[in-house]
Amino acid sequence: MIVRTGIALAAALIFGTTMAHSHGLPVATDAAAPQAVTDSRILFENVRIFDGVSGELSPASSVLVHGNVIEKVSRDKIAADGARVIDGGGRTLMPGLIDMHWHSMFVGVPLAVAMTQDPTYLNIVAGVEAKKTLMRGFTTVRDLGGSVFSLKLAVDQGVIPGPRIYPSGAMISVTSGHGDFRSMADLPRTLGAPGSRHDLSGDSTIADSPDEVRLRTREQLMQGATQIKLTGGGGVSSPHSPLDVVTFTDPELRAAVDAATDWGTYVAVHAYTPTAIQRAIKAGVQSIEHGSMMDEETAELMARAGDRVQVMRDPREAAAGAHLISTDVWASMGQEDEAAARLATFRPYQVDRALLDCAAEDVLFMHCLPAHRGEEISHDLLDDPRSVAWDQAENRLHVQKALLEFLVEPAYHHA
Repeated sequence: MIVRTGIALAAALIFGTTMAHSHGLPVATDAAAPQAVTDSRILFENVRIFDGVSGELSPASSVLVHGNVIEKVSRDKIAADGARVIDGGGRTLMPGLIDMHWHSMFVGVPLAVAMTQDPTYLNIVAGVEAKKTLMRGFTTVRDLGGSVFSLKLAVDQGVIPGPRIYPSGAMISVTSGHGDFRSMADLPRTLGAPGSRHDLSGDSTIADSPDEVRLRTREQLMQGATQIKLTGGGGVSSPHSPLDVVTFTDPELRAAVDAATDWGTYVAVHAYTPTAIQRAIKAGVQSIEHGSMMDEETAELMARAGDRVQVMRDPREAAAGAHLISTDVWASMGQEDEAAARLATFRPYQVDRALLDCAAEDVLFMHCLPAHRGEEISHDLLDDPRSVAWDQAENRLHVQKALLEFLVEPAYHHA
């Protein structure tokens, strides 16, 4: 894939205190007091580096950061006269995180609000959420659907703080597909007719033929999309399409793939079922989003296509030998009428002490919080000594402090 904008890693200090002593994991505390600086470089000294590749922290090292680019990493001292120096005291330094499936325009509001509220309000909320995303430690996001081009521009120009955004632009959907948020009053629509409010907002767009798919794909690329997002099947939050349906035809998928390939990029497809996943892969799609209902045949097809994924439907089989187990809330995504059915479907996947007993002896349990006791976790799980959810929450808080220190201080000294 050819990416038309560069990625540079931003570093955040993670300081090892309570959690490091009790569980062998780092947790953050406040950074060292700021020093006088004469340029925009920051030199971290005496830090142990987690690089996301090695399973172990590095020996004591130095890292030189210039602006938003890591210039040099060395186990020896780095000469950088005039740079601000931070003594890590043997603590852990890690790169910024990257979220590969994000929706900047939808994360701050319920789906019903996103589909009905004024775009100006939604952009203001998205700007606030962009800063929150950065403060959680995510310095880059791959945005897979939404009118995010203006938000990206504002972040890139320094108007608002936020992560680097790799935008898809509007989700491309067939009529009645996942991404078609029109009401029955918007029907009928004829081919080539003006778009609905949702088309014009840029959050989603309808395409019902290879030619329309090609047109909508090229429109997103024209606006700066770094990849294209199609919805190849139903979804949890789909107002019109059941979860198990398949939407785009093979010629329609190939039209998007051809247009994206000609532009030097790729297509990502929202798909849950084996049929939807297989159709997308055979059409040349390179990224399958979700895929949680795939079968063995589909998994093998993905493996042959160069993708790597493993889906297990037995929680105890999945937990066997695991050193870390994590879960999240069973979100309703605004479809409250389905809440009871969803709880019944997910009930066998509740994480409890018995499930932790199936894992490795040193297993840890994590949850991003807030947690719903009695739903995704048993009532007593957060109190289990193997749970580090509270330490995890504290760690996230201090990561935000470290990022804030990293981002604010250079601007403060240049003010």
